[in-house]
Amino acid sequence: MRRDSHGIDWRIVGVAVVGIACALFAGAMMRGIESTLRGNNFGYTPNPEATRQFLRELDKPLFAQAGAEVVAKAQGRDAFLWRYADKAHREVYGKPFGPWKQGIGDCVSFGWGMGSYVGQSVDHALGRLPAPPLLVATEAIYGGSRCESRGVSFAGYMDGSYGAAAARWCAGMKSGIGGILYRQDYGNGADLRVYDSSRAKAWGAYGCGGKDDGGRLDKLANAHRARNVALIETVEQCAASLESGFPVVICCGLSWSATRDSDGFAARTPQGWAHCQVAIGVRYAKNANGTMKNPRDGIAIINSWGANWQGGGKNPADQPDGCYWVSFADADRALREGDSFSIAGVDGFKFRTLDHGGWVQPPIDSLSER
Repeated sequence: MRRDSHGIDWRIVGVAVVGIACALFAGAMMRGIESTLRGNNFGYTPNPEATRQFLRELDKPLFAQAGAEVVAKAQGRDAFLWRYADKAHREVYGKPFGPWKQGIGDCVSFGWGMGSYVGQSVDHALGRLPAPPLLVATEAIYGGSRCESRGVSFAGYMDGSYGAAAARWCAGMKSGIGGILYRQDYGNGADLRVYDSSRAKAWGAYGCGGKDDGGRLDKLANAHRARNVALIETVEQCAASLESGFPVVICCGLSWSATRDSDGFAARTPQGWAHCQVAIGVRYAKNANGTMKNPRDGIAIINSWGANWQGGGKNPADQPDGCYWVSFADADRALREGDSFSIAGVDGFKFRTLDHGGWVQPPIDSLSER
């Protein structure tokens, strides 16, 4: 080992300096990536007091009340609601169902849009809707949840919303305005057939329809409203809701891994997301019958970051891209944050025994299309 007159080995010093520089650079890069992700991929801004106010507006605000029959009659059956969405999606669009991808911090609108679409797909399969639904336009929910739902005409251009605001809008509870618009052309420049993040930003500032719409789309949305919404407080309520075919929109600060294990589960991670997603399935260890390497109870959650953000195993094989199972314990912790809602079907929160089996499961050879 060669040293200078002061006994310093400058090769070691050089290596240390390079290592520190790399660590600082990597840290800066991660902070930049995290900032970008939070700007574009999240958008949940909790508002506990406003959520409590919304709950006071409901006759039966809690699922324990509104969905009492659903909870009491739940049988602990597995439910894979994405199969209903896949069936409806193939009927309308001729290709498999899959995750959506947000472009700004409008995750709450994606959660409520996806939840509404999956719920309507179930209703159609049960014969309660005459035609399979079109995809739901998220921009309208985003604008409505930020402006009309809160009684303001301008919400600004900073992204974000919260679950109860979207619930109020989708249920059409503000003076006969609000509800659901679909991915179709509504005229006057409101062609919603394809998601547009710029439109979402503009409508998020001025409300559904944008600055110069004059309330036209607010009224059109009111023709298709959520029949009922109710706060889900526990994983047991969530599981019962899913078993009867009612998706659960989850707003929380928890986060999960970008890699699924062989059973399709993702582990919770420490950093946390201020994010909104949708629960679209439930499964129980008791029903595994050899189909899982590590049998456990789980809730299936679909994200709004597209098909490629997460990799790993799937179980069952038709588990959608961008969808992962979480443990009951993790789901319960997320739900107890107090801004997650079940969306009722056209008959309200009525217990239903659903067939989640092969009759709506896509052929395995079609899964490569996703």
